[in-house]
Amino acid sequence: MLTLYTMRTWMLLAGICLSLLNGCAMVEVSSMRPTDYIALQRGDILTTNKLSSATIDVLNVVDLDEARCRKKVTECIAAIKSTSGLTDERRLSSLSELWMLAAMSHPVQQSSTDVEADIDAWLEVARYAYAYLFFTGRTPGERAFEDRQTQVKDYYNYAVQQATILLFHRQKTLYGTNPTWVTNEIQIGHWTVDVDRSNLKNVSQVPQEVIPAATLRFNGLRSVYRRDGFGAELVAVMPQAPLGDSMTTRLNKLLKPAKKTAVYSEMPSPEVTVMFRFVGFTLPEVLATHHLQLATYDPYMQSRVIIKDQTVPLAANFTAGYGLWLARSGFATQSLRTLFGRSEGITTPHVYLMQPYDPKRRIIVMLHGLASSPEAWVNVANEVLGDEALRQHYQVWQVYYPTNAPIAYNLALIRDALDQTLQHFDPTGTAPASKDMVLIGHSMGGVISRLLVSTAQDQLWSALFEKRHIDADRLAKLHDRLDPLLTFKPMPNVERVIFIAAPHRGTPFASNTIGRWVGNLIKLPISLLDRFDDVAQILTEGNINLLSGKDRMVPNSIDNLKDTDPFVRAAATLPISPEVKYHSIIAKRKASTPLLDSDDGVVPYRSSHLDGALSEKVIISSHSVQDTPQSILEIRRILHEDLGDSDKVSFDRSEVGEHRDL
Repeated sequence: MLTLYTMRTWMLLAGICLSLLNGCAMVEVSSMRPTDYIALQRGDILTTNKLSSATIDVLNVVDLDEARCRKKVTECIAAIKSTSGLTDERRLSSLSELWMLAAMSHPVQQSSTDVEADIDAWLEVARYAYAYLFFTGRTPGERAFEDRQTQVKDYYNYAVQQATILLFHRQKTLYGTNPTWVTNEIQIGHWTVDVDRSNLKNVSQVPQEVIPAATLRFNGLRSVYRRDGFGAELVAVMPQAPLGDSMTTRLNKLLKPAKKTAVYSEMPSPEVTVMFRFVGFTLPEVLATHHLQLATYDPYMQSRVIIKDQTVPLAANFTAGYGLWLARSGFATQSLRTLFGRSEGITTPHVYLMQPYDPKRRIIVMLHGLASSPEAWVNVANEVLGDEALRQHYQVWQVYYPTNAPIAYNLALIRDALDQTLQHFDPTGTAPASKDMVLIGHSMGGVISRLLVSTAQDQLWSALFEKRHIDADRLAKLHDRLDPLLTFKPMPNVERVIFIAAPHRGTPFASNTIGRWVGNLIKLPISLLDRFDDVAQILTEGNINLLSGKDRMVPNSIDNLKDTDPFVRAAATLPISPEVKYHSIIAKRKASTPLLDSDDGVVPYRSSHLDGALSEKVIISSHSVQDTPQSILEIRRILHEDLGDSDKVSFDRSEVGEHRDL
């Protein structure tokens, strides 16, 4: 029988136990700021260098934690592989992130003897991410709004990037520039990698470098244009051929080229997207295979791919290659060396294709101004190619030409260079790319653009020679030599022109103190002067010593831009083809100045204005108006209008061929 004391003791103990239980609740709650919640949901090994909450949850299921996994990641990977009760999505996504932890635990060392282990880790990251995305119960579309799928897609893209860079350096170290290693299969450790470059039809050389687009940052470019999607965004830096002379028969007679090289080339740092496809039709096959395909794509030509009957967007970066090319080009220095006739300048025009030639895309040709280069179009070209609709229908060519040379000389060579480039890519002239071109010219480039769509019969001859009283024999010889420069017809390929701050009637700036000083510093290359020796002989009846310097017979670019120059005055009267639509963008330095009396600091409004223009946009700016946001918006407006006016059947660049799942 329990005594009263005993009963009280038990009741006290029971109360203490209940009290202790109430004091050690199994679950407690606290508040969390929205920013902390977002960081918890979206943070992962890539963004915070800590495992994601989704992977931590999986580790908790198998009685593991992040600290232990950082020390022995392979044991954690093995534990998750062997544990039942996890869904495929949870298992595969966590394994991909843990392999990412393993791959990132030792920095990339391209000369390391352990490079095969590095590559193996990155391939495992990509394998498990690939399996999660395409070989689980739900399709990528069904998970479209889930943060976890975005994380795993990033694991795949980053792993493909890192593995590709390591493979490139390994193979280049072993084989140098031998192209066979980028077309045959690569054996690395227990992996077999088949390299498929069939989608890069215009790339035949081995790159000098392969650079992740995400690692590049640019000053001077306002925007970076990308397309989110599947695959690694890379820049392939190709060898550059030297610029040189190349002319057709019509100009050979006059200009006597010293050497023969192509007048065109593609931008030497094209953007490339790389994907890994792991061989297998089922999840077990993909997880067991050590065979994959490394497929390369031109993001301008392809925007989607098909994987296991799922259409997914192809990742792309449309700015990185362009920005890298300009940053490394040396154009800023070279253009000034050219202007002042120094060594390492250029003597003839060169056409740069901003992307591999596409016969279905119409061509925009950009011509820079005096003492300039393709750098003048840095933001213009980037914004045009960053516009999805414009990118689908246009390709950009930039003409780089010697701005010390006379306008007529550059005009003839630029026309010839464009003709040669078109003839090379489209010999029959039937492709959409060969029709309805758009010219955009800034400053002196605008003057040249106008002459490319104008007709000159005897107007320039009369302006330059009628007061010289040249006899018939000598005049016939001059015609034989100078007709290629002074008589021409509109380029039949051009449909529209945009003139930007163009001194169509010259500028008094070229005659003022600064203009004369700069003009005196400009030196024409000896090779150009030598080409006009016989012209000087004809004009002086063989007594060239009557001249105080034979270069006086050959005007430089500043001479041609004077508002008193007979050439530019006559050129301003030449009729523009009635088939060509044209627009003007004109800068006005001071808002308070009446328009007719205004200028941009270099070119007066009266010289830039053209009657008959479909539109005229006046922007408060300096002479470098082409790079302003207002000017770029106007260019884009005109190009969109041009697409609307076009009767051409639109084409969907996103259509792609089927790809067999390996």
